[in-house]
Amino acid sequence: MARFPASWLDELRSRADIVQVVGQYVSLKRNGHRHWGLCPFHGEKTASFSVDQDRQMYYCFGCKAGGSVIQFIMDIERLEFQEAVKHLADQLHMPLPQLEEDPDYQRRRTQRDRLLEANKEAARFFHQTLFTPAGQASLDYLKKRGLTDSVIRKFGLGAAPAGWDTLTRHLTGKGYTIEELKLAGLTVIKEAEPATVDPATGESKPERPRRAYDMFRNRAIFPIIDQYGNVLAFGGRALGDAMPKYLNTSDTPVFNKRLGVYAANLLKKERNLKRVILVEGYMDVVSLTQFGVTGVCATLGTALTPEQAKLLKRFAPMVYLSYDGDNAGQNAIMKGLGVLEEAGVPARVLQFPDKLDPDEFIRRDGIEGFERLPALTPESYRMGRLRTQYDLSTQEGRTDYAKACAAILQKLEPVERENHLQELVVQTGFSRDVLLAQMGVSAPAIGKPAAPDSPVKRQQRFSPNRNSPAAVQEEPDEELLISIFGTGRVPTDIATEDDFRDPLLRNLYLSLSEGASAASLCEEQVEESTRARVSKLLLTPPADDTDQLIRMAQDCLDRNRLKRSREELSALEASLPTLNGADKIAALQRAQQLMAQISKYNAHRS
Repeated sequence: MARFPASWLDELRSRADIVQVVGQYVSLKRNGHRHWGLCPFHGEKTASFSVDQDRQMYYCFGCKAGGSVIQFIMDIERLEFQEAVKHLADQLHMPLPQLEEDPDYQRRRTQRDRLLEANKEAARFFHQTLFTPAGQASLDYLKKRGLTDSVIRKFGLGAAPAGWDTLTRHLTGKGYTIEELKLAGLTVIKEAEPATVDPATGESKPERPRRAYDMFRNRAIFPIIDQYGNVLAFGGRALGDAMPKYLNTSDTPVFNKRLGVYAANLLKKERNLKRVILVEGYMDVVSLTQFGVTGVCATLGTALTPEQAKLLKRFAPMVYLSYDGDNAGQNAIMKGLGVLEEAGVPARVLQFPDKLDPDEFIRRDGIEGFERLPALTPESYRMGRLRTQYDLSTQEGRTDYAKACAAILQKLEPVERENHLQELVVQTGFSRDVLLAQMGVSAPAIGKPAAPDSPVKRQQRFSPNRNSPAAVQEEPDEELLISIFGTGRVPTDIATEDDFRDPLLRNLYLSLSEGASAASLCEEQVEESTRARVSKLLLTPPADDTDQLIRMAQDCLDRNRLKRSREELSALEASLPTLNGADKIAALQRAQQLMAQISKYNAHRS
């Protein structure tokens, strides 16, 4: 099997949306948090082929085929690993890292490396300048906004001096060419102008030579760093009346504003995030972080894109849209909810009162006020927006409002819909049955069984219910632990490698502890049966709630350790008649330790 750099393979998998790739060969339908279809690797009439977009993996509960997006291409196209990687890379326009003999590839790779290095040197220059007289105005601005030295250093904030070409001269002195700096978006070039004569006045204009000057001048600087630690671009905040207020690097060979988010590098360092808080501005991110809010990031001067939604799914299971409280921010929330729903990302909305932005709000109300903000469901938020558009004091307004809300609620599952129905009854005066009829939903008779083709029945046919207590109890504890740790939502350090007797599971645990992705672990398995086992373990989490997962993991560990302590105690008791002297004393002391451990594990389970 050919070996590629692990970081490059991670980037390939993250860019290759497995649902889109598999969808070219299989008709998929979303059911729950997965997509299902008829398996392309064996004949079947009932869908048992599952694709998980979050984990970038697939698994068939029928024939046990499973793995990553690369494995799928290998199996469906009958390709070797290297050929499958090339197939995917070509589709995504990603150059293969092993083609070093290709002069054009070598040029592109060298160019990318040099631009990233130039950006890193620029970020270092801006940050150092901030603490010099040339950066005093920027430092004063950041301090006025309430930022501490600690958070300034955490985000690597900096200052662009007021001179026309200070950074350009600094970087050319480091060996970078003007053309490279232009490509990186750090330098602007104004081409030479020939001498001219105004025909009307006869006035002469002298020749002007080609000039290069800094893109960012007299601005506070916010470096944009990706999840791999690369400095991709910069945002600059004007200190005076210069326009635009915020100036951002345009798209370059190393930066596309649609693909990333501000503070992605810090998101990656956060462990077990339950939600990402998405805001609009750089300062919102910095300020919320300083006040102790975790998991904050911002879009890069553009509306939320599908690519950004896909990226955010890698960091947390839910996104809180926390845009400014003005009309523009609220309109952006409506659009953002649609993008997140299309990407299958659960969302909530934080509304800031008095048309404040997150930075203004948290500086006014503090972390306590921020934590008191209700996290609205998309339906609650949309209904709240609709209330401002209709006059509920009139019958016509109530009727139109009821119709608009019914269109929103009809898409929900019955339990979720019920949460909003009573509120809508009170607001509009229409009965529950009338509102359900408007949604095209009939009220079920009490005690009547669900129809054979109901969504619940279909889901049960598609996949086994691994959330039931009976199903969980049937799983060996070691396998269940791997499924739990594979979610990335439970810290692996609550266990040790000694908790795994199965060599395969022990190796999986060690790899997960080192940050390996589920998809990469599947690719490492040479034997098809082993790959199927690993795919099933890592693709089928036993629960969705993080607190429940942590409790399940601790229960597994307690059961496992209790069992082993009892086994060791039984072996010691059997050996006691054969021991004498110091050996017998040591065995008795160990037996006392084991009995204490057994009591502790029993107490945990009670």
